[in-house]
Amino acid sequence: MHDPTPEIATHENLERALGYRFNKSEQLTVALRHSSFVNEQPQTSISSNERLEFLGDAVLNLAISHLLMERYPDLSEGELSRNRAQLVNETELAAIAREIGLGPHLLLGKGEAMTDGREKNSILADATEAVIAAIYLDGGFDAAFGFVDHQFRERLRSTNHTRYKTDFKSMLQERVQSTYHEVPRYEVVDEIGPDHDKTFRVQMTVAGITAEGDGKSKKMAEQAAARAGLDLLDRSA
Repeated sequence: MHDPTPEIATHENLERALGYRFNKSEQLTVALRHSSFVNEQPQTSISSNERLEFLGDAVLNLAISHLLMERYPDLSEGELSRNRAQLVNETELAAIAREIGLGPHLLLGKGEAMTDGREKNSILADATEAVIAAIYLDGGFDAAFGFVDHQFRERLRSTNHTRYKTDFKSMLQERVQSTYHEVPRYEVVDEIGPDHDKTFRVQMTVAGITAEGDGKSKKMAEQAAARAGLDLLDRSA
């Protein structure tokens, strides 16, 4: 029996690393083709991975959104968005590409190959999204979701969700100081209930926005107001 061609062997090795076996290997081949490689093949009609990258971005964001909502049912929309941004970015996607050994399998043009294109975060991140799209097209959303779940499982556990849930004041202050060069102001605007069971309402003002929050202590009310302020800033961004 003759040896498999290099391309098939490469696919087999990569499929083991991905934890997914393709029904149509061409899907994976396209996901590995950088535009620089395609540009050097003017006589052919092959396509680069750019369209797959576009689709993979959408599939990845949907999968991560689902995982975050499932794992953290008490997080608000703004908190879910901030956690997702921690996970779905060029640095994290490039790290995943390195973990599965994607770089050596990429089809690059000579110029990119000579300038360490296989180590560039942008190329690796785009290829990771393209591979996710290839899995989606080949095996459906469940297959793509399984890959994302496996690759991001530990990352989901280590996201900074605890801080979002407990220290909204610090996060709001960091954000407005760096962007607006202001410090939030907190003021108790109401106290409801008897002394032994009082609820405080605090108003937060900063950068032209006002938000209120309630709590069983002034500190809890301030945290609630800061959380509401962060959500307002997210919606206005």
